Amino acid sequence: MRILICAGEVSGDMHAAPLVRALRNTIRGSLEFRGFGGDGLKAEGVELLYHTDDTAVVGFIPVLLRARFFTGMLRRLKREIDAWRPDLVLTVDYPGMNLRLAEYAHARGITTVHYICPQVWAWHQSRIPKIARILDHLICLFPFEPKCFDGTGLRVTFAGHPLIDRIAETRAEPAPELPWHRANLRIALLPGSRAGEIQRCLPRMLAAARQVQDELQRSGRGSVAFVTPAPTPAMYELAGKIVARVAVRPDHFELLRVNARHVLLQADAAAVASGTATLEACLARCPTVLVYDIAPVTGWVLRHFITIKFAGLANIVAGREVMPELLQSDFTASRLAERMIPYLTDSELRLRTQADYDTVAAQLGSGHAAEMAARQILDTLKSKNVVA
Repeated sequence: MRILICAGEVSGDMHAAPLVRALRNTIRGSLEFRGFGGDGLKAEGVELLYHTDDTAVVGFIPVLLRARFFTGMLRRLKREIDAWRPDLVLTVDYPGMNLRLAEYAHARGITTVHYICPQVWAWHQSRIPKIARILDHLICLFPFEPKCFDGTGLRVTFAGHPLIDRIAETRAEPAPELPWHRANLRIALLPGSRAGEIQRCLPRMLAAARQVQDELQRSGRGSVAFVTPAPTPAMYELAGKIVARVAVRPDHFELLRVNARHVLLQADAAAVASGTATLEACLARCPTVLVYDIAPVTGWVLRHFITIKFAGLANIVAGREVMPELLQSDFTASRLAERMIPYLTDSELRLRTQADYDTVAAQLGSGHAAEMAARQILDTLKSKNVVA
């Protein structure tokens, strides 16, 4: 069986790799995977035509600046669909590119499954009828998403969130020795997985870290150390260049090529760029301040089209702010430091925050999300007579 799997961002690749493993264990016979993704899919033996280092771009202006690249990528992948004739086109998140590919494949009679629901509950609900037309099956990570497609006729299933499994796996692993410099307080700084996010967020995070350090030392709270995990070699190199040129940073700071979940499980608090990593922080029970800053044009567009109150996934699931958000101009070093310090000094606040995070986790399934999704995909393939 030939499966074209498409994951254009680091977070999508992180969820796609376990799904490939689960599919190999669920579908009888040999499976051949080709497509685009990151190091996770590569490690699972997927033949990558493009890597997330090239495809993970956020914001309207950055995408426009690389329009020629993405146009060429789309053409090549359409040629791949025609020449290779996959039995299944399995798209993972990354809706701007992936839904175009799904539409192309579906028009040619190829079964299409999309994993990770586009955020139609947040903006652009007019996409729902088209999504329903071009997909055979949509697999959701959040329990409130299937309802968005009521009445469309599309098969929509909830498989649970795979981060429940990833956090459990990380907890079961031996805890690595991280360079916390014997500090009695530990803070994780996660500026995002895309180049633009790191460039915008990391300098302010480092400046805030210095303010947190100075305030804790003045108040006699002891020493504090900061760790930033980098998801890919390219992001590690970029973050290293930023760290080298910033004027203000804390005394004890380390940039590491290490699993971010290990850092979050060991940290007392965190500052995390909006995205999947904020949900990881929630599931790791690490009190976190969510931050984000995107290009002004992109921010203006989103402010006029986003229909939900929160940016953070934990807040959206909870229906209230369980993780403070500092977005755009509100994201300053001083404000970030002000929001982080109470997590390190107020034990009651920490306990309330962790209880809120546990409530969010309980809504995201009981685990084995990839296996559940693989069984759901198999059911769809059987219904389409792709497999017996």
